[in-house]
Amino acid sequence: MVEKVPMTQAGYDQLNEELKVLKFKERPEIVAAIEEARAHGDLSENAEYHSAREKQSFIEGRIQDLEAAISRAQVIDPKTLSGDTVLFGATVQVQDLDTDQKQTYQIVGQYEANLEKGLISLISPLAKALIGKNKGDYVDVTTPKGDKSYEILSVSFI
Repeated sequence: MVEKVPMTQAGYDQLNEELKVLKFKERPEIVAAIEEARAHGDLSENAEYHSAREKQSFIEGRIQDLEAAISRAQVIDPKTLSGDTVLFGATVQVQDLDTDQKQTYQIVGQYEANLEKGLISLISPLAKALIGKNKGDYVDVTTPKGDKSYEILSVSFI
């Protein structure tokens, strides 16, 4: 059985857009670059050719990854959810108990995570610790930088 990959609609749209760019813009460009490099002669010492083939390999691999993720996507709209329990799609405000610093995160799929935008992957240590907890609960998280403790200040679905 194929495991579903949860993601928001925005994440799903972002993956589709990246796939479209790779298939219809970058793939044809790299094929043209390979043809041009081949025209320069001896391929064994042709750095342009080897560089273009390496980029083509990366593009083809990324296309396969994206197609697999999109085919297994389970799009979840956080706006259809409610309550004080942290679930996929929840926007959670937490307070670091050591520094009293407040931070807000949305729990999203692994393909759409972006810490700078406050989007954390549901497979991250913090998200794993938060899921299933409620507003007012305390969570302990083991991170690469050490153990952290947080209080859940609010849970919303926006």
